[in-house]
Amino acid sequence: MQQLKKAIIRSGFEALYFTGAHRLMRRYVGGVGAILMLHHVRPARRDGFQPNQHLEITPEFLEAVVGRLARDRVDFVSLDEVHRRLTERDFGRRFVAFTFDDGYRDNKEWAHPILARHGIPFCIYVPTSFPDRLGALWWTALEAVIAANDRIVLEMDGRDCRIDCAGTAEKAEAFRLLYGWLRAMPSEARMIDTVRELAARYGVDIAAICDTLCMSWDEIVELAADPLVTIGAHTVNHVILAKACDSVARSELKMGRAVLEAALGAAPRHLAYPYGDATAAGPREFALAAELGFRTAVTTRPGVLFPEHAEALTALPRISINGEFQRGRYVDVLVSGAGTALWNGLSGLRRAS
Repeated sequence: MQQLKKAIIRSGFEALYFTGAHRLMRRYVGGVGAILMLHHVRPARRDGFQPNQHLEITPEFLEAVVGRLARDRVDFVSLDEVHRRLTERDFGRRFVAFTFDDGYRDNKEWAHPILARHGIPFCIYVPTSFPDRLGALWWTALEAVIAANDRIVLEMDGRDCRIDCAGTAEKAEAFRLLYGWLRAMPSEARMIDTVRELAARYGVDIAAICDTLCMSWDEIVELAADPLVTIGAHTVNHVILAKACDSVARSELKMGRAVLEAALGAAPRHLAYPYGDATAAGPREFALAAELGFRTAVTTRPGVLFPEHAEALTALPRISINGEFQRGRYVDVLVSGAGTALWNGLSGLRRAS
């Protein structure tokens, strides 16, 4: 089913691009600009089993994205400039802002040199437990457990279960099953504890994953010294805020900002909600971000920006630059607004609520 869904999405992108419909639709659904969402930028892996592939693109594809957007004559802007253009209604030229979630080391090693060479500003949203080496990249740990084993035994909802995962297809299905089960858990703590127990049982070092993949504080400070770079908040523990009680949600946002301010000397003005979909961030989180003084806060809900988003600055949509759809023409379709307009039911404006 997952492969069928991806095939349908690709077919839709191809149809919009090769018929030229995306160019015709842009006038009506293209909005005034877009915020792009990325995670990893690193050379392609050869592993057959890559369930988190959607979170990574190659440096070559990032170069291609920059080139296509430059030929389209968009303005590359910072999030401060996004805020200014929306609030001052300065829509003379279309604009694009690059954002990266989670503070991965490859952002510094691969993305920064490319974007700096082109003079393009960008934001990296950092969950502070990651550079503190206390965080859990549980989705990567889950991938590592499944990749290294032909079967997994665990307790699911009170029942002992055995999941066979010897082949690539079986591993993909095991990841889909376990990821969905974990995300549906009633609390973040229970989800993380379950993954930690599973990782320990199968010899996967969660702390080592964080240390390998995420920037240290020294690396973040060094990167933040570049005027092109904005460091944004992403909570402390990369939590699903909507599942947290009011006090925990507030604390995650306040402490994440305070730790970044202590490390960098300035409080972050921009926020990304971890996971960012409708199950992770909603009206309570949007109001809390505004109350705490963030200029902008971004979701993972798909969409381009419209003038109306000046009234929803802490509920902004983004365009995902997805590692499973690494073709330049797909970026054209997405930034035109046509792809997300179809995804959102031809409603054009996608205002989170």
